[in-house]
Amino acid sequence: MSQIGHNKQTPLLDKVHEPADLRQLEERDLRQFADELRQELIDVVSVTGGHLGAGLGVVELTTALHYVFETPRDRLIWDVSHQCYPHKLITGRRDRIETLRQGGGLSGFTSRKESEYDPFGAAHSSTSISAGLGFAVGRDFLGDKTHVIAVIGDGAMSAGMAYEAMNNAGAMNSRLIVILNDNDMSIAPPVGAMSAYLSRLLSSKPYASMRHLGKVVAKRFPRSFEKAAIRAEEYARGLLTGGTLFEELGFFYVGPIDGHNLDHLLPVLKNVRDTDYDGPVLIHCVTQKGKGYEPAETAADKYHGVAKFDVHTGKQDKPKPKAPAYQNVFAKALIAEAEEDETIVAVTAAMPSGTGLNKFAEAFPERSFDVGIAEQHGVTFCAGLACEGLKPFAAIYSTFLQRGYDQVVHDVAIQSLPVRFAMDRAGMVGADGVTHQGSFDIAYLGCLPGFVLMAPSDEAELMHMVATATEIDDRPSGIRYPRGEGIGIELPDRGTALPIGKGRMLREGTKVAILSYGTRLADALSAAERLTAHGLSTSVADARFAKPIDEDLVRRLAREHEVLITVEEGSIGGFASQVMQFMAHDGLLDRGLKFRPLCLPDVFIDHESQTRQVEQAGLDSNAIVATAFSALGIEQDAAALERVGQA
Repeated sequence: MSQIGHNKQTPLLDKVHEPADLRQLEERDLRQFADELRQELIDVVSVTGGHLGAGLGVVELTTALHYVFETPRDRLIWDVSHQCYPHKLITGRRDRIETLRQGGGLSGFTSRKESEYDPFGAAHSSTSISAGLGFAVGRDFLGDKTHVIAVIGDGAMSAGMAYEAMNNAGAMNSRLIVILNDNDMSIAPPVGAMSAYLSRLLSSKPYASMRHLGKVVAKRFPRSFEKAAIRAEEYARGLLTGGTLFEELGFFYVGPIDGHNLDHLLPVLKNVRDTDYDGPVLIHCVTQKGKGYEPAETAADKYHGVAKFDVHTGKQDKPKPKAPAYQNVFAKALIAEAEEDETIVAVTAAMPSGTGLNKFAEAFPERSFDVGIAEQHGVTFCAGLACEGLKPFAAIYSTFLQRGYDQVVHDVAIQSLPVRFAMDRAGMVGADGVTHQGSFDIAYLGCLPGFVLMAPSDEAELMHMVATATEIDDRPSGIRYPRGEGIGIELPDRGTALPIGKGRMLREGTKVAILSYGTRLADALSAAERLTAHGLSTSVADARFAKPIDEDLVRRLAREHEVLITVEEGSIGGFASQVMQFMAHDGLLDRGLKFRPLCLPDVFIDHESQTRQVEQAGLDSNAIVATAFSALGIEQDAAALERVGQA
């Protein structure tokens, strides 16, 4: 058992090591069990940090689902899965919950490799219905009788993929249960006794049978009468319950029901479990994000993501920043540009605070747009804005921009439209793990003709690059920058545009050259100090641009040094590939140059501290030094290092 909250009284929770144990409890005990589960969740996240508000909102729903359905045989799929901590506590992971989001510990999201109770891993939104339909069709193909349940939040419903999946599911006869977890509103009077009664009625076997009988009878009449009768019944149910949209997509709609009232949840879930519907079912479940913890309920963000905190006061233990976060520097830079240029507009996809655009929206509300979880739409929306002569900045995490890649290619790049992509969370992201790491943007944008790609080495450089992007009006551009704080240097009031495709020399040497792209520059400079101390005169250059690369700078480094090392916090196929392609065509590899590209390894790096992730990736100062020694054939033992230092 976890040591978190060991002084708390959790007699029922202590009995549950897996969902089968939960199903041994009496229904009358589930209210107490849910209360114990909620308190355990609060205690856990107060120590580990992580997503809290979403989990608090689904405590009763999680309890009811595992009680009614036979997980893991029945497939329970959580959309995004940032609300899965109660699920983890129930499904055999309570004794490891203290390791949440830490190196070697539990993921902050569902993970197939972590538990059989996680049939589908997810941390990007709006995938659950598509995946669930795949599970359901696979089940039907194999002749099984299990249930498939997809739980999706109302925010995730803003993504087109969810509607694509519902449209497809509604046209099929595969049995799929979708639960819409609607936490965008508080529990209102309509979600009360009458709504609960209607939901139980509409989800019951007698109603489903009567509905089927009505359709059979209607078929005895002319087709026009049959269609009118069916449509009238569906609209009548829609007017009563608000489910017409989902009915039009082919779902049998039930709800809304109070997602915190087990007396409402359990009978509806049992009815849906035991009734044979033709096709998919959607249960509209209204919940309150942050439910049951007063500091979360009253916070503007409902404690969506928190640092460690004091349970009694809710005060978070956030370390005092030593420097402004890159996202806030981006906001400062964009606001400074927008004050001088009224055509600048900013677009984000449901991440205003995560990208810093909440600050831009405060300054320019009419020039700020949040399109919801809809990266595809957001990119093409920016393309349209650019066509009308505006200067759109699309502030989208590197890992989220992957979802809009087709639009980047077809709607932006092919038309050479000046959409400016600001890609936060580039590189390693720490506790959020593999799903949120911006590993691939250099590669997936670098292969597109005409793109200008930049990466700052510090926060002042970021301001200059925002100014640079503002002036690029004939083609698309992108700026990648990491999660977390800058290095603490003084910032200008406004950035200064840089010459396109030009890097800068920071240190002159003769033996080894290190060409850094992005914020690994500090490690490159540290490595150069150490190499020079050991007698290996080392140059360091900041590339600034991955495309177009600074050809003159690369020529100089290649011709005047024995070893050239490139460093980037991105995947294979990125900056180093651009450099190597140029050097190969320019004949710079024909004269014995020892070229060593350092990039992210060909593995997904799990959640850890960002510092540790960079070490694991082999991109820190030690790795750069070791690479230089290896290229020169120098043994890396103390005696050899001493000899190098005396040379």
